[in-house]
Amino acid sequence: MTSSNGPSAETTAAHGGPGGRDDLPDRVWTLPNALSVLRLLGVPLFLWLLLGPEADGWAVVVLMISGITDWADGKLARWLDQSSRLGALLDPAADRLYIVCTLVALALRDIAPVWMVALLLGREVVLGIGLLVLRRYGYPPLQVHYLGKAATFLLLYAFPGLMLAEGTGWFATAIAPFAWAFSIWGTALYLLAGVFYVVQVAGIVRAERAAAGAVP
Repeated sequence: MTSSNGPSAETTAAHGGPGGRDDLPDRVWTLPNALSVLRLLGVPLFLWLLLGPEADGWAVVVLMISGITDWADGKLARWLDQSSRLGALLDPAADRLYIVCTLVALALRDIAPVWMVALLLGREVVLGIGLLVLRRYGYPPLQVHYLGKAATFLLLYAFPGLMLAEGTGWFATAIAPFAWAFSIWGTALYLLAGVFYVVQVAGIVRAERAAAGAVP
C-alpha cells in the first residue's frame, strides 16, 4: 500500500526525523481515521474467508477494498488537512496485520513456502523488539520508510496472486509468474526496509547512550 494518514518521509525529515509524527494534530474523529478503522475491521473477515470456507475470490475482494481505502485515507488526509497521530499509527498497523494474517493463512494452506513465511514473520518480530527499544528511550515509532511502503505494495498484490494461481485454467497459469515475482521482490525489499529500521534504532540508541555518558 502506498498511502498513509501521516506525513511523507520528506515531511518527517523536515520535522527533525523520528519525532515528525509527534508534530501531527491529536485528532481522532476524522474521515481518514474512519477508513483506517474500516480496514482494520476487515482483517478478521479476510482471515475467516481464507481459512473457513476458503473463499479466495472474496478474500481478494476484501484485500482490494482494503487497498482502495488505504489509498483514499492518505489522499483525504492531505486534501482535507486531517492528518493525525492516530492515523499515522493505524495505517501501517493495518498493513502489517493484513500481511501477517495472509502469511499465516497461506502457510496453513501450503500455498506460500515456509522460508518466505519465516523471513517475513521474523522481520516483524525484530521490528517489534525495535519498537520496545524506542519506547524505552522515549521515542515514538519511526515513520514508515518509502522502501517499506513499496515492499508492502508488492506483497499485498503478490499474496492474492498466489491464491489465484492455485486455481485451474489459463488465468491461474498466466498469473503465477507475476505472483512469484512480486513475492520474491516484495520479500527482499521488506527485509531491506527492516534492516534500515534496525540501523535507525541502533543509531538512536548510540546517540542516547553518548548523550547520557556526556552528562556530568
